[in-house]
Amino acid sequence: METKSEAQTPQTQQPVAVPVSTAQRSNMEEIGSTRNLVNFRLLYIISQLIGVVIIVLMISWIGIHLNGLAWTATPSVQFNWHPLLMTIGMIFLYGNSILVYRGFRHARKRPLKLTHAALHAAAFLFTVIALVAVFDSHNLANPPIPNMYSLHSWVGLSAVLIFSMQYVVGFVTFLFPQLKDVMREKIMPFHVIFGILGFVMAICAALLGLSEKAFFHIKNISELPSEGLLVNSIGMCMIFYGAIVVFLVTERQFKREPLPEDTMLLTGGNSD
Repeated sequence: METKSEAQTPQTQQPVAVPVSTAQRSNMEEIGSTRNLVNFRLLYIISQLIGVVIIVLMISWIGIHLNGLAWTATPSVQFNWHPLLMTIGMIFLYGNSILVYRGFRHARKRPLKLTHAALHAAAFLFTVIALVAVFDSHNLANPPIPNMYSLHSWVGLSAVLIFSMQYVVGFVTFLFPQLKDVMREKIMPFHVIFGILGFVMAICAALLGLSEKAFFHIKNISELPSEGLLVNSIGMCMIFYGAIVVFLVTERQFKREPLPEDTMLLTGGNSD
């Protein structure tokens, strides 16, 4: 016979765990993967747009405020090749070479390696011409301008050296003649870390260079004239571009999934 308290006290129902089937779990993972891919594509497109804007703004600054472009006949104008080519090479192309594996995630590994190396080679070529331009503009000036005295030059040259060593090590390790799998696995984390480090240092050097040039060239910079506004806009765009590139290349959910062809390539099969 029930007591009064037992009759009035409702029984507590325990939550029942609903088992998730393999098909449901697979569907949820597919939805999550699709959402991640959409987010990646959106940020990737934004990064490309910002990169193009940086180059357009740099060309505008040089054309409108810095007397365009010239070579050794006009050393002061020859300098203008330096910010232009460094922006294209060490920032835009360098950033895209870092992103190539994730941006073209469904392409075969070998073509991606060649594209990665080609973008690095193009960036290196632009960088060499940019360095020749800046040293010429200093040495041919009357009187000559000292070289390598500023923090901008120290950070910039360090970024170029890291970039160059990265290119040589990466080419020998992963492209030709290629080291053994064990060595490649050991080198890969350092290749990624120093690649990002060189890119971040290039952004920092560019910001320092923009500030240095603005202080030397814009007399009333404290009043923020149109040229000052343009230079600051270039710098802010570089910061956003660098931040997006680093985020895209370090976020694990955006990592490129290996394709069957990748396994064939690693085991010596013909993936081309």
